[in-house]
Amino acid sequence: MSRRGLLRGAVAGTGAVALPSLLTACGGGPGGDGKTVTLGSNSSDPVPKKAFADAFAAYGKQSEEGRKVKVNTVDHNTFQENINRYLQGTPDDVFMWFAGYRMQFFAQKGLLHDISDLWRDYKGFSEALKTQSTGADGKQYLTPYYYYPWAVFHRKSLFRKHGYTAPRTLDQYIALAKQMKKDDIVPIAFCDKDGWPAMGTFDYINMRSNGYAFHQRLMAGEEAWTDNRVKNVFDTWRSLLPYCQPGANGRTWQEAATSLQKRETGMAVFGLPHPGAQFPREDHDDLDFFAFPEIAPEHGQDAVEAPVDGFLLAGKSKSLKNDKTMESAKDLLRWLATGEAEDIYLASDPNNIAVSDQADISRYTPLQKKAVELVSGARQISQFLDRDTRPDFSSTVMVPAIQDFINNPKDVDGLVNGIERQKKTIFTADS
Repeated sequence: MSRRGLLRGAVAGTGAVALPSLLTACGGGPGGDGKTVTLGSNSSDPVPKKAFADAFAAYGKQSEEGRKVKVNTVDHNTFQENINRYLQGTPDDVFMWFAGYRMQFFAQKGLLHDISDLWRDYKGFSEALKTQSTGADGKQYLTPYYYYPWAVFHRKSLFRKHGYTAPRTLDQYIALAKQMKKDDIVPIAFCDKDGWPAMGTFDYINMRSNGYAFHQRLMAGEEAWTDNRVKNVFDTWRSLLPYCQPGANGRTWQEAATSLQKRETGMAVFGLPHPGAQFPREDHDDLDFFAFPEIAPEHGQDAVEAPVDGFLLAGKSKSLKNDKTMESAKDLLRWLATGEAEDIYLASDPNNIAVSDQADISRYTPLQKKAVELVSGARQISQFLDRDTRPDFSSTVMVPAIQDFINNPKDVDGLVNGIERQKKTIFTADS
């Protein structure tokens, strides 16, 4: 299967926040040795943290110039919540971040270095990936590294024990949830303490109900949140809440994924890395997923959320003013853009999928191969709500709005009216 076709037609998208920075770069100033590159990492969970350590160690070993990477790892959510101030302060040379809008937002602010010169020599990336790595000015800023699809995850053994089958439609999904309740299992693991996990459920209900094109227009501020199509999304979601873990706004994604691992819950709407990171390696063969169910037959299960992550150069890094450090940072990105670099990472973290044609997919686990099939079979690829819209709209409006909905799902009219008022203010601020 060609890696080049997997992300064809994928959409650029992002989101970001602007809270007081808790991040502290570990880099030095212009007087550094020129061979040490500092890197800001949001991969604080054990599995990806080790995988990146393996990749960076391999980079150091192959560097004939003695270059190395010094990593500054920060809790994932803290990193996301403070990224804006971090990049405007004293950031590391290189940092991990997301494709699309979330990258474009910082490029437009002048907080990233142009790496178009590197892209001229990159091999193995599709045009869709290049588009997602490109700013509004037509220049490239991101080196993509992996992607991961969102789906409904479950344990094979739990389904086998109770004779459950993967549902294809919403009615079948609800029927399965009802049966799980009869079997004393909380049907759906649910969390939103971190402010983003529940966005995946909203996106899927919206795309399944109204189609991918409507999702794009809604995220771009071109559709009204007071539209009956949006109200129907929240009404449909409300019908699922009785089958979800209560108290979602006080639960982290790690806690929700652990409940799935412990068989306390039967299903969970997550990205591939989330349950994978909380399942011991010996349990990975028991992890499975199915595509989010069909709601409207005309839209089927056409759209799949598959966010892309990668690496960028921080525009305000003091040490990148040193030409030798800049060349070292670019050398690191050149290496991270190779199939070899992705193979080393994925050997320790089978919870993601390589973006390069040159990566060795023959070593993929059955779950990774199924994820490749899910994405390659999709007619449309979305990124995620907080990557597909303006960062200020995502962080200041949609995070609290969805949490408010979870707390009070009955007042849909009040909810969408509030979102629409704020949307108009934000989306017309720059016009």
